[in-house]
Amino acid sequence: MTTPVVTRFAPSPTGFLHIGGARTALFNWLYARGRGGKFLLRIEDTDRARSTPEATEAILQGLRWLGLDWDGEPVSQFDGAARHAEVANSLLADGKAYKCFSTQDEIAAFREAAKAEGRSTLFQSPWRDVPAADHPDAPYVIRIKSPESGSTLIHDQVQGDVTIRNDQLDDMVLLRSDGTPVYMLAVVVDDHDMGVTHVIRGDDHLNNAARQQMVYDAMGWDIPVWAHIPLIHGPDGKKLSKRHGALGAEEYQKMGYPAAGMRNYLARLGWSHGDDEFFTDAQAQEWFDLSGIGKSPSRFDVKKLENLSGQHIAQTDDAALQQELEAFQSVIAETPFTSLQKSGLLKAMPHLKERSKTFPELLDKAAFVLTSRPITPDEKSSKALDPVSIGILSRLTPHLQIVNWSRTELETALGAFADAEGTKFGKLAGPLRAALAGRAVTPSVFDMMLVLGREESLARIADVAEGNAPT
Repeated sequence: MTTPVVTRFAPSPTGFLHIGGARTALFNWLYARGRGGKFLLRIEDTDRARSTPEATEAILQGLRWLGLDWDGEPVSQFDGAARHAEVANSLLADGKAYKCFSTQDEIAAFREAAKAEGRSTLFQSPWRDVPAADHPDAPYVIRIKSPESGSTLIHDQVQGDVTIRNDQLDDMVLLRSDGTPVYMLAVVVDDHDMGVTHVIRGDDHLNNAARQQMVYDAMGWDIPVWAHIPLIHGPDGKKLSKRHGALGAEEYQKMGYPAAGMRNYLARLGWSHGDDEFFTDAQAQEWFDLSGIGKSPSRFDVKKLENLSGQHIAQTDDAALQQELEAFQSVIAETPFTSLQKSGLLKAMPHLKERSKTFPELLDKAAFVLTSRPITPDEKSSKALDPVSIGILSRLTPHLQIVNWSRTELETALGAFADAEGTKFGKLAGPLRAALAGRAVTPSVFDMMLVLGREESLARIADVAEGNAPT
């Protein structure tokens, strides 16, 4: 019987969900969900100074926004300290670990001497084989007995087989002198106890795998499938940092990128399925496999993110998109939409979502249904409302009052009016945009008139033609 897949995401609570961490979480989520497995969440909160409830909540909120649901309750690594110590003491009892009484000064002196003599500075404890009867009554740490010869082989699904000589591995500390477990031990115990079958994480942890395998081997536990994924770099090829722009998922949420677009883009950062660029969650879960992850670092490209986000906005159901816009308004602390604005948005949505790359872009286009009379034209559109243009709108109004309010009839009427005026429709569009929306850049004049309806459209034009509009 095949063991069910169990993956995990184990962030340290730094106060936000780093975009690199978000991609790691996504890869774990896709791998588990695509195989009917479990995706677990563990907060590595042993650094008590940084591990505040607010910092943890920021991580959880980032995952919620991205739609990366996890199974069960998040596990606290700090809460497992007693279990971690239990494992260290069991290794001590089995002779696979030992008490080391070397002081920090002695360790430093060893390393200085080794460096001077050109030897390895990996600390070799003199206490490794000292009988318990000869132990002093002094503080000690518990160290694992690393293999003294041969090599450790890491079977990695991304990096391939990685061999590390055992003489490059020291006798790692498991428990500090105050009895607290180290991170390396805690990770292994937690992953084993949580039943994690696949460890998918950044390749900055690759060296840790060899040291962690020592614990697995000493305990006789099954080693999980390793998959160490390359880091994300900025456009300049250097490790992604603040100088490249936003780092946290929350920042991208506030910039108005749809979560579906972000998932799609992050999935393509370092993983590929043929030439497919745009895909749905269902396709990603079906296609995602560790073999599709490349070995080289990927580069974060905002233009590609915008392109995919725009495609997802265009493909999203109108009602669902409206709900996302309402959630976005809440995130950026804007006033909630009124019921009238909601109905206008929904009606206008087919004309708004094409070629909108972010929610702010879409809402900017939606200004004509989110505003109310009297409309104050912005600086650019007000230039289209000179006396000549206002006169044209005055003469146009009677034609619009009698026309059948359909796109075909409106296009015919405006075309005929432009011909009669000896001008082109383009000369009418600017004043009409200013009157209907107060903006120079809007959906098409016909789309706005159909969404607003006859009564509201004529009223807005009349405000300008009759000089009632604010300036």
